[in-house]
Amino acid sequence: MRCCFILYNMRILFVLAFLFCLQLLKAQELFVYTEPASNMSAKSIAVRLNNNLMKETSTGKYNYHLLPELMWGISKKMMIHAEGFFSNRNKNLDAEGGSLYFKYRFYSADEVHSHFRLAAFGRGAYNNSDIHQPSIDLNGHNSGYEAGLIATKLINKLALSATASFLHAIDNGNGNKFQYNDKNRNAVLYAVSAGKLMLPKNYTDYNQTNINLMAEFLGQANLGNGRSWLDIASSVQFIFLSKMRLDIGYRFAVVKDLVRTAESGFLFRFEYNFFNVYK
Repeated sequence: MRCCFILYNMRILFVLAFLFCLQLLKAQELFVYTEPASNMSAKSIAVRLNNNLMKETSTGKYNYHLLPELMWGISKKMMIHAEGFFSNRNKNLDAEGGSLYFKYRFYSADEVHSHFRLAAFGRGAYNNSDIHQPSIDLNGHNSGYEAGLIATKLINKLALSATASFLHAIDNGNGNKFQYNDKNRNAVLYAVSAGKLMLPKNYTDYNQTNINLMAEFLGQANLGNGRSWLDIASSVQFIFLSKMRLDIGYRFAVVKDLVRTAESGFLFRFEYNFFNVYK
């Protein structure tokens, strides 16, 4: 029964994503809520400021989460992210931990106007805040680890990316135990992302501002209790001078079977890339 419920949610996810992608004319392989199989430029370093305003379901108030991030393009196949966690859930803006993310692109079939790429990734997170929901979130809530795969297809600037990963939650620091039964420490995370390049209509140089619209479908299924959630996220993305990026996004839940204390909210992200930092 649980497996059928999970598979049913996954079928809905992929059908919605496929129907959306049929409407796309142009797209870029940059997404707001997920990572593509492609990596950032080799020998480059980027900094990000991720700002999340999440609405608490019980009070209706918004909590602020600040996640500063440093990214390093080791080579064209490998990259690393280091991220910090800060939030004001306890009124003050407190440091709560951090994570390391590693991605390796192990397959690439490139042609003139298309490519298909596969990447494997892993994440390890530490968090010292209280565990307040059965849903597992390694981006600011839970300590644990994640491993997964990303597949990205690009055809004539039409991009579609799918991600699937396994999550395992461990106890948080400062004695904060995972209190939702040890059988519920494992989950599957899945996502499909697509985007449309709105401007410019024609490229003349790299200094033109790009405006992209994104639609992403994000889901999680707990392997212990069979409960799940599914979100739809929409966003607009601006790229300036080919090195600065501004993302504005909003996500909301359409399936709420797996409890989260905050199911909807806004994302504001600024990113700056330093290319060819070293030889």
